[in-house]
Amino acid sequence: ADQGDAFAQFNLGLLYANATGVDQDYAEAARWYRLAANQGNVNAQVGLGLCYEAGMGVDQDAAEAVVWYLMAANEGNADAQVSLGYCYEVGTGVNQNHAEAARWYRVGANQGDADAQYSLGIRYEIGTGVDQD
Repeated sequence: ADQGDAFAQFNLGLLYANATGVDQDYAEAARWYRLAANQGNVNAQVGLGLCYEAGMGVDQDAAEAVVWYLMAANEGNADAQVSLGYCYEVGTGVNQNHAEAARWYRVGANQGDADAQYSLGIRYEIGTGVDQD
């Protein structure tokens, strides 16, 4: 990780976030996630987004969370796509936009993500962001 390996940096961040073999330290987790995320590691981008959304190890900043989710979502990460859909659904870090929420849920659902499929199904059931069906 110290040598700049993004995969190692992400994994070290995960160890700090989950208190696996080290004391739990969200600030350290966010630091390692950021190093990996800046190198394009999509899992680290999602992890850093979660840190910002929840205020774990960083100041809570929903708009910054959306920035990191969007990077990972555009690279095809289904977890990021679901998180981004949720942000649009409830207006966290972005203006609430049910159609955009449904779009991101659909992208994740098309990859087989069960959470995305469920969330998209609910959108169709109640007709939020899509025509009720």
